[in-house]
Amino acid sequence: MTSNRFDLRGKVAIVTGGNGGIGLGLAHGLADAGADIAVVGRNETKSAAAVADLRERGVKAIAVTTDVTDKAAVAAMIDRVVKELGRIDILINNAGMSIRKPPHELELDEWNKVIDTNLTSAFVCSKLAYPALKASGNGKVINIGSMMSIFGASFDTRACANAWAPDNIQVNAILPGWIDTDLTRGARQQVSGLHERVLARTPAGRWGDIDDFAGIAVFLASPASNFVTGTAIPVDGGFSVMA
Repeated sequence: MTSNRFDLRGKVAIVTGGNGGIGLGLAHGLADAGADIAVVGRNETKSAAAVADLRERGVKAIAVTTDVTDKAAVAAMIDRVVKELGRIDILINNAGMSIRKPPHELELDEWNKVIDTNLTSAFVCSKLAYPALKASGNGKVINIGSMMSIFGASFDTRACANAWAPDNIQVNAILPGWIDTDLTRGARQQVSGLHERVLARTPAGRWGDIDDFAGIAVFLASPASNFVTGTAIPVDGGFSVMA
């Protein structure tokens, strides 16, 4: 009988920013496939609610309050996950933020805060999780970017993919489009006409839902993607392919 290549039972996943929005949608998918989950975030109340949700899906789940831009805090988080859940097989670098200001109004400390949260945290978490991912025998790193990344290059994703391929660790990226989250609801209130413009350009004719990420999370976290590495996959309802 052929084994289920999408079965994540016995696997442990860390999801940074996993207590809401896209992160929670990713965690839903992994939990439904059987993975135990460590939800990493700063908001303890949201993390507790996310853990309760995930446990109802029949898996182990813990919340770890962590500043993912702080190396010592991330090291402590990694140690706790291994201690309480036994291993680390999957790392999803989803923590992110934005500050909506035009460039001439953006302060340097605000710029640094966004860069540290969105980029540096992925590097720090990946670097410190690497030994545990290697020990798992088939580690998976999934970086959450943006559909706007298709106009540039995911150098961090590709660098890790090349360096860690001999260790049987696959590193890929998901590029979300316009997704219905607390963050984008705020954007729609601040940016006149945003809702209409998104719908007009999106072939799917709707905003994305957080659970639209469940399937791609399971694929990239499972043995089904063992020969897929260094790639970036848009999940945007076709927005990025429209002229």
